[in-house]
Amino acid sequence: MRSFEEIREEMEKFLSLEQFNTNSEDLYDASADRYKKYAKAKGVLDVPCPLAIVYPKTADEVSRILQICNEERINVIARGGKTATEGGLENWCDRTLVLDARFMDQIIKIDTYNSQATVQAGVELQRLEDELRKLGYTTGHSPQSKPVAKYGGLVATRSIGQFSTLYGGIEDMVVGLECVFPDGHIARIKNVPRRSGGPDIRHIVIGNEGTLCYITEVTIKIFRYYPENNQFFGYLVKDVETGVKVLREVIVNGFRPSVARVYSEEDAAQHFYHFHENKCVLLFMAEGPKGIVNATGEAIEEAVEKFQEGVIKKVDSQLIQNWFEHLNWSQKDIDDEVEGMIANDSHAGFTTEISADWETIPQIYSRVIERVRNEFHRAHDITMLGGHSSHSYLNGTNMYFVYNYDIHCAPEDEMMVYHHPIQKIIVEETIKAGGSMCHHHGIGKYRSEWTLDEHGTAYYILEKLKKAYDPNDIMNYGTIFPKEDGIKKYIK
Repeated sequence: MRSFEEIREEMEKFLSLEQFNTNSEDLYDASADRYKKYAKAKGVLDVPCPLAIVYPKTADEVSRILQICNEERINVIARGGKTATEGGLENWCDRTLVLDARFMDQIIKIDTYNSQATVQAGVELQRLEDELRKLGYTTGHSPQSKPVAKYGGLVATRSIGQFSTLYGGIEDMVVGLECVFPDGHIARIKNVPRRSGGPDIRHIVIGNEGTLCYITEVTIKIFRYYPENNQFFGYLVKDVETGVKVLREVIVNGFRPSVARVYSEEDAAQHFYHFHENKCVLLFMAEGPKGIVNATGEAIEEAVEKFQEGVIKKVDSQLIQNWFEHLNWSQKDIDDEVEGMIANDSHAGFTTEISADWETIPQIYSRVIERVRNEFHRAHDITMLGGHSSHSYLNGTNMYFVYNYDIHCAPEDEMMVYHHPIQKIIVEETIKAGGSMCHHHGIGKYRSEWTLDEHGTAYYILEKLKKAYDPNDIMNYGTIFPKEDGIKKYIK
């Protein structure tokens, strides 16, 4: 086994000095993602720091780096915009390199005639969106991390955006891509609207969370943008179940508002404090060509009328619009959130998102809320417990469980004292009911202990992919694929 100094010396034959980062503060920051932000900010992370952060510029450089790491059995963590929330960027190995896409930042081509754009993995979503808006187009993708998220990470985590009910998730937007496997093989999946050439191999890459390969380039669909036609709708409703019924009515009738959401009373209070009146909040946004928007608006109003016994009042549409326009968070917002946690010893906005069919979602929601309130041993520290549905489909919807709490334990124990027991209840109830424990944040490392339960007999397929593409297990050790040593040491 060669020393890192020897390995770096070999890499310096094709990488420049600016492509290596061994600054101690940056390495500490790179040792975990937002999942352990409180412990990280307190300086008490209990995981190893990576050996270095490396910034490749081309797929060929990624190939050569991975070949060396594969030969030397060095763990590799792929990193983009650093907005992961499930421990996917946390390091569980002593010998690790973080491959950061910072220098892979070229917008290669915007092709409006064929409605697609090609970018390198390190291009920020907001940057591409800004360029498209100048041409009257949009990505259609708008996660809350939009200002800082990068395309490699968006694709690797199978992300979704706030307008998904109309535009779909990232998996619906990816046309083709380029990626590099641990043995150095560079694979390019060509850009075509559809094909029947065997299984859809894009989906081996999309959502792999850096456990099978490193994404270097992505081609995505782009859409015409009609901001002048946007319509906003808001209502106070008596309970979550009523809101879910209205959402279902709109969707199963064939309409696709870009946004369709219902918030519990508790969650609504922290988003719509100026009008929620201690009620649940149901809201929609319709966008696109004028005729489609008008028809969608009519369908929303008809659905609300059908369930009017559960609808308390209509909300001024300007209030809903104002909320949408200030929903995304910047890097400053992320930094301020951490500073607030430190100052107040509290955690605001932890989430666990799941999905299930229409009939099951309200049942899961009720069971989870009841169990957390009655069984969680630190329930007296919870300052908010609720949820919202924000991504809907023909056959079901998702549920974001949101919980805030005051922290009365050592910073390094916060995850195990608070977050893990709550998340365990959510996962148990969801899987028991036949839903999915991870709608779009991915499995990361902190849901990997339930990967087998999530997939059941289908885990065979995932397991074979890992053995085929990463037989030496160098790609993001502990993410998706459960590792008992890491789970016992860093989770339990």
